[in-house]
Amino acid sequence: QVQLVESGGGLVQAGGSLRLSCAASGRTFRRSTMGWFRQAPGKEREFVVAIRPSGGSTVYADSVKGRSTISRDNVKNTVSLQMNSLKPEDTAVYYCAADGGSYSDFDYSTPQRYIYWGQGTQVTVSS
Repeated sequence: QVQLVESGGGLVQAGGSLRLSCAASGRTFRRSTMGWFRQAPGKEREFVVAIRPSGGSTVYADSVKGRSTISRDNVKNTVSLQMNSLKPEDTAVYYCAADGGSYSDFDYSTPQRYIYWGQGTQVTVSS
């Protein structure tokens, strides 16, 4: 099992930056693909970015590509998401997720792939 706790959200002006962190506990973190998703009020949960267990491969949604960087530390069991040039449309609750390392028919951008989820951290970008 993996327990996930996000932090780092907050209120920021458009054009600003935030760094989200996800602290993981549990044995399967190191073999898990980790993802960040976000959900705005009245909208479905949306894929943001994913990183493979080794950290050597990442996948970004077009909406954040070039403005965000994901990284992981398999010693500290953390995943971080650096977000720059934030826009009001980035406003959402951001969730960290882990797939547990098991085989899945779902690709990295699909919420159904991920077994473990954090409680989320609110990001609000003012215009």
